[in-house]
Amino acid sequence: MKGDVETYHQDGEWKNKIEGETEPLGTGYATKADAAAEGRKLAIERKVEHFIRNMDGTIGERNTYTGHDPRNIPG
Repeated sequence: MKGDVETYHQDGEWKNKIEGETEPLGTGYATKADAAAEGRKLAIERKVEHFIRNMDGTIGERNTYTGHDPRNIPG
């Protein structure tokens, strides 16, 4: 969704961007873990979802930081 944070691999680097925008945020990262940590911070600040893609572009992890967990699981 537009405005969510996406962590992805491109041109030998891990990057973050806001979905709906074309340019990555900041500089690239050498590791997926470093990029994901920064992407997580951005998603928490913006209260949006964070998508972490695998090398092949598929979604490997998805986290919601909106404060409105769509699941209603008691206990």
